[in-house]
Amino acid sequence: MSSYSKSIREGFFGRAFAVIGAANAVSAAFEAGRRPKPRDLKVLGIAPDAFDHFGR
Repeated sequence: MSSYSKSIREGFFGRAFAVIGAANAVSAAFEAGRRPKPRDLKVLGIAPDAFDHFGR
């Protein structure tokens, strides 16, 4: 892997795509009445333990 592609993946654009993907996954899980994956919550800055306290 070149350092250029690594810098994109780990840099601003990689982080932006990770946040958008995690937000999409969390919202889909929430709408379906399922618990989101802890990894997606962590990407969004939400503690997985704290998510249990959210209500509809």
